[in-house]
Amino acid sequence: MKNKSHILYLLALALAFVACEKTPTEPAFVGLVVPEHFPALTYAPADNPITEAGFKLGRKLFYDGRLSRDGTISCGTCHSQYSAFTHHGHDVSHGIDDRLGTRNTPAIQNMAFLQTYFWDGGVHNLDMVSFAPIENPVEMDETVANILPKLAADPEYRQAFADAFGDESITTVRMMQALAQFMAMLVSANSRYDDYIKGDASALSSTEITGLALFREKCGNCHQEPLFTDHSYRNNGLFRTNDKGRFHVSLLTEDEYKFKVPSLRNLGYTAPYMHDGRFQTLDDVLNHYQSGINAYPTVDSSLGHGVWVSDIEKQQIKAFLLSLDDSTFVRDPRFSEQ
Repeated sequence: MKNKSHILYLLALALAFVACEKTPTEPAFVGLVVPEHFPALTYAPADNPITEAGFKLGRKLFYDGRLSRDGTISCGTCHSQYSAFTHHGHDVSHGIDDRLGTRNTPAIQNMAFLQTYFWDGGVHNLDMVSFAPIENPVEMDETVANILPKLAADPEYRQAFADAFGDESITTVRMMQALAQFMAMLVSANSRYDDYIKGDASALSSTEITGLALFREKCGNCHQEPLFTDHSYRNNGLFRTNDKGRFHVSLLTEDEYKFKVPSLRNLGYTAPYMHDGRFQTLDDVLNHYQSGINAYPTVDSSLGHGVWVSDIEKQQIKAFLLSLDDSTFVRDPRFSEQ
């Protein structure tokens, strides 16, 4: 019996060790830290101070299916951390009742440094971003008015709102602010590229360094460092669909088929690519820019008839692009479902 008890004790100890290995400890909360090589924040924390309680409430809301009509879809359903908060493997978003959207789920990263949100730039304030998926009939198909009583019926939420905002009142503004606090904290700035920019010359291989130089020459006009977007809307010569992009917001003919220039960070995790997920691989993307540009009056003038690169240069650029992957970001326990 003594030996049996000893064996059971060792087995329990081993299981506990494995569990600890699989569940990394969440680091102490330090708030929103702006990387030294990043631009200034566009989000104004003074209007919605990011606190530990507010961030944790936002995280709880982000992963809660009750924000959808039938409780099956959370923000985290289509924005999975392991894929840099995209819907990896899906060309367009799959929402409630498995309804299909028309656009590829954008990555949620470095949102506190952006000027507008979504492929067409229809939202200008991070506090307002969550309204769109919640009330979209093919995404979460719910209304905020219906969500508030669901949350108010839960004593854990009443306490969480009290911790974050001072009392148990659960309001639209507070819910949106908490979600914004969580999203503002999703900063990705720890790739090998970032190490290189900060002075570690060994962080990139010679192939990747060559790729960086080529990228700056061929692609850097639109995908400006360090966020790898210039915040503009451009028609990049894709074969047209019924989605006219920025036009749906501006109603200007010169904006037809223009979409927001996306960040290229974490491309290794976020396939497929483009606003409608039409390209499955980075090779597909590079081939498009080399020889797949379709003529249309609003196609960006910088593309001309294509961006010429040799096959070797394409591989060098691709190698550099993959150096933008931030493995710590997609595994950070602060951003995981708790």
